[in-house]
Amino acid sequence: MSLLEEVAERDRWRCWVCDEPVDADMSVNDPRGPSVDSRTADRKTKVVPRLAHRACNTRKGAVKVVIAWPDRLHVADPAPLIAVAERLERKGGRELVGRCLSKKDAQEAADWLVDRFSRLVPGLPVTASVDAGGGQFLVALATGRR
Repeated sequence: MSLLEEVAERDRWRCWVCDEPVDADMSVNDPRGPSVDSRTADRKTKVVPRLAHRACNTRKGAVKVVIAWPDRLHVADPAPLIAVAERLERKGGRELVGRCLSKKDAQEAADWLVDRFSRLVPGLPVTASVDAGGGQFLVALATGRR
């Protein structure tokens, strides 16, 4: 099996940048076609390769990647997920990533985050928690050190 196929199967054929499906039958030269991305230009840093659309992979070289929170999630003060991923990857621990007015909204956000981080940082065991406090619900991500 090729590296592309291995990475794509592990990432369930979803782009780590835009989180949209990647068509396995699309040409690798097409902007919506599959490509393998290492996320960093620093050759000293060991990173896990991830699946990306060719256009997403190319575009991220020109601009800083922003992982968008879905509009369907009702989250106040959502954290920038790339920065959260880098901190959790580097030092582990726990980090608050957003606030919600209802427990249901907070749990939906927590579930989405665990799924999203499985593609964003493959191999990093991330868990999410929902904590009540001050009339709102806080969503936190946590991981042990790598």
